[in-house]
Amino acid sequence: MFRSKFLRTEIHATGFNYQNEDEKVTLSFPSTLQKGMGTLKIDFVGELNDKMKGFYRSKYTTPSGDTRYAAVTQFEATDARRAFPCWDEPAIKATFDISLVVPKERVALSNMNVTDRRPYPDDENLVEVKFARTPVMSTYLVAFVVGEYDFVETRSTDGVLVRVYTPVGKAEQGKFALEVAAKTLPFYKDYFNVPYPLPKIDLIAIADFAAGAMENWGLVTYRETALLIDPKNSCSSSRQWVALVVGHELAHQWFGNLVTMEWWTHLWLNEGFASWIEYLCVDHCFPEYDIWTQFVSADYTRAQELDALDNSHPIEVNVGHPSEVDEIFDAISYSKGASVIRMLHDYVGDEDFRKGMHLYLTKFQHKNAATEDLWESLEQSSGKPIAAVMNTWTKQMGFPLVYVEAEQREDEKVLKLVQKKFCASGPYSGDGNPLWMIPISICTSEDPTHAKMQVLMDKPELTLVLKDVKPEQWVKLNLGTVGFYRTQYSSDMLESLLPAIRDLSLPPVDRLGLQNDLFSLARAGIISTVEVLKVMEAFVNEPNYTVWSDLSCNLGILSTLLSHTDFYEEIQAFVRDIFSPIGEKLGWDPRPGEGHLDALLRGLVLGKLGKAGHKATVEEARRRFKDHVEGKHILSADLRSPVYVTVLKHGDSTTLDTMLKLHKQADMQEEKNRIERVLGAISQPELIQKVLTFALSEEVRPQDTVSVIGGVAGGSKQGRKAAWKFVRDNWEELYNRYQGGFLISRLIKLSVDGFAIDKMAAEVKAFFESHPAPSAERTIQQCCENILLNAAWLKRDAENLHQYLLQRKASPTAV
Repeated sequence: MFRSKFLRTEIHATGFNYQNEDEKVTLSFPSTLQKGMGTLKIDFVGELNDKMKGFYRSKYTTPSGDTRYAAVTQFEATDARRAFPCWDEPAIKATFDISLVVPKERVALSNMNVTDRRPYPDDENLVEVKFARTPVMSTYLVAFVVGEYDFVETRSTDGVLVRVYTPVGKAEQGKFALEVAAKTLPFYKDYFNVPYPLPKIDLIAIADFAAGAMENWGLVTYRETALLIDPKNSCSSSRQWVALVVGHELAHQWFGNLVTMEWWTHLWLNEGFASWIEYLCVDHCFPEYDIWTQFVSADYTRAQELDALDNSHPIEVNVGHPSEVDEIFDAISYSKGASVIRMLHDYVGDEDFRKGMHLYLTKFQHKNAATEDLWESLEQSSGKPIAAVMNTWTKQMGFPLVYVEAEQREDEKVLKLVQKKFCASGPYSGDGNPLWMIPISICTSEDPTHAKMQVLMDKPELTLVLKDVKPEQWVKLNLGTVGFYRTQYSSDMLESLLPAIRDLSLPPVDRLGLQNDLFSLARAGIISTVEVLKVMEAFVNEPNYTVWSDLSCNLGILSTLLSHTDFYEEIQAFVRDIFSPIGEKLGWDPRPGEGHLDALLRGLVLGKLGKAGHKATVEEARRRFKDHVEGKHILSADLRSPVYVTVLKHGDSTTLDTMLKLHKQADMQEEKNRIERVLGAISQPELIQKVLTFALSEEVRPQDTVSVIGGVAGGSKQGRKAAWKFVRDNWEELYNRYQGGFLISRLIKLSVDGFAIDKMAAEVKAFFESHPAPSAERTIQQCCENILLNAAWLKRDAENLHQYLLQRKASPTAV
């Protein structure tokens, strides 16, 4: 029915024409509608689905053990239309007056505060809850939740009411997130110089939830593991994860909600920005986390790994059909987006950056903006050619490799820099020469933490003269690993940097960047992998958690590759050699005065040694596991993952049964997830099958099935084959469960990425040709490319690696 304001007439629609393919409906009226204001009234019915999108039901268990359902929403990107008819595009903003009719003993929440709650006339068991009118906003940010929850609350220093809603009986577990949120709101208000625009903000833990969290304005929804912290049973990495996710979603309240992207092409602006500033916020709240070094390992290197592929995509992608939106929620939008914003922030300087942000947010508040609008605001505040520089990073895919060589001339070093596109398959040989405008910073051993020179490289080659640099002083590019490029040094320049790794005079983030660049150059066949192993041996005195974490990751990739050979045991021996000195130094038990990073490092090192079969570690893990299971001595949360993974890797069916029993007994989702992620370490074929069957059982929440299957695929060579077969055999059920969402892409990537035989790429390609998964199309291409790259790497380097590892064994003084 359409009601015209001016004529006060009502016109009833005579036809509804559904265009299902385009997710549109056209209403026909008997006569032409007059121009002007009007009201469209539609009666509609929908279903509470179980696909974790739109208005859906989420299953939970009450403290007394009953199974019940909450009704919750997840609308981004294009699922508000599953809940109510609307113009479901980010640029068509409106205000929303929401009322919910719900059972009277349930909690009902929406974006705004409750203005009225009264008995529902037709049924005394129901109440009608009315919420205040929202500001002008996009449909994808509307939210409502109906269920049973407890909460903790506080007011932030700027007067905003903050609540964290938890499952009943677990209010205590919301306190950490509450504390972070209450510190974060004033931090952002101050940073952007724009107040938080709503009277309240709720953060709520949802049992069945596909993403990590969703930034609905004023009502942010989270997976339980991204919000709940139990002081006794949560590990350090969980606390850090919660702090980052809370920081990320609250940043969106300004950047995304107050100012929204014009169209999904600019999604990266939303996600890249929030993925960068969440670190700034956590660094402000928890300086002891050394979080910016972790950024390099978690986001920067991850983005470079994906962006070196031929099947990557530019940060800005043209999005047409709604089904294409899901595909761009990937490491390019989030992690590369965050990395180039970090580089931009460094290039502009903090003060001008903040001024530009304030300008942008005030100019476009309650409106929509595109990438160019942000560049314009930052150009105004800084006077630098922001758009020209940034277009080279957001509009073309990939990133540069900068080759550098030095020549000493008396007290000067002359540097010659050449940029070329970095490709995972080796030296760039494509058409034309893509060019980036690269902010280059250079430091020397005289002062490794300050730039001796900063320059914008805007051409293919550049010659620079560094004055007052002695022959014995080293020179390093990309100070702080901030520029989004890889560096290849001439062999003598690299040689002079190695002692600075050993004696730690190079800062941690630079040690990490140097090692990571070398590893990726070896992977691409530009240098030999043996050279990288020699560099890894220089890290024997390394104290920094994040540097170890990145090293461990790269050794894990190499281990997976060499699991296709008959000298897998030799690379395990190398891992044991590299990690045992730091393992002995740390021991099993925390010492007085240790902090967050020591706990993370101990967990990492013990897990690595345990998996690699380090005898003393395996024995101690078994002893502690036995005490834990018998209730004699409960394992601290930080030691659980390393102990669990070690006993499973070297365990049998009894170990697996015990672990599944612990899973069943666990009251906390974090503990259930911790167990789910390591089950794949088990190595006997029949037990691997048991784990895969368990992944699809009622015991595992739908969003967590993916990590169980992924754990099996990453656990062993047998696991990889079994997981891929399992995915194919159960494809219909899996696809039905996650269709269109990004979980399907994650499942495919985790299942097949580790293969290293050409014919597997063909098998994967053929399977998805006959079982299409449109939203994962790009992921499938990337996986096939990765399998072929792995196969080429193995052919190229396996023999040399084998020889080197044997020779090392024969003369064990190498470390």
